Amino acid sequence: MSDETDINTRHRERMKKIKAARDKLMATKTEEKGLIIVHTGNGKGKSSSGFGMIMRAIGHGMPCAVVQFIKGTWLTGEALLLKERFPEECRFVISGEGFTWETQDRERDIAAARAGWEQAKEIIRDPRYKFVLLDEINIALKYGYLDLDEVVDFLLAEKPAMTHVCLTGRHAAPDLIEAADLVTEMTLVKHPFKDGVKAQKGVEF
Repeated sequence: MSDETDINTRHRERMKKIKAARDKLMATKTEEKGLIIVHTGNGKGKSSSGFGMIMRAIGHGMPCAVVQFIKGTWLTGEALLLKERFPEECRFVISGEGFTWETQDRERDIAAARAGWEQAKEIIRDPRYKFVLLDEINIALKYGYLDLDEVVDFLLAEKPAMTHVCLTGRHAAPDLIEAADLVTEMTLVKHPFKDGVKAQKGVEF
């Protein structure tokens, strides 16, 4: 038997054992539920991942919705794509008027965030929507534009059992993390912005 054949044989036997263990594990995972998902951290990818889930839901024929906080009128590729090509599959709501350092008006920011939250509650309560992305809501919560207890209590008490809700943004509150089923923290390792490179179309927005 050649060395290559021996390696392939050992690999096949190892994969058989892994598959058997994996099948045994998967047999114990039988529950289905709508998840509360949190994407947070200082690294890039929080909204990107949330919108990737939106596209995945559309691919499965699951009606979905986006309520976008803070970013406001910033023209993003995901907004253009969903509004122009998937208007029936995904409802898109923009509640903010722009980043807080752009608006420089706390009262307007609070009013916009609260209006967005009211729309978000209406959408989440509607069992037709199977996946709802609350983009950058963590920032609205951090600044106190929305009441954290109200948001957490609503998700735990009023979200339909099979509806997935994803909340993105830095500085997710500990109470929200505790309430969530799935939490991912994006870690910043390196970013071109620190080297003077501005946000790039198709990558950052």
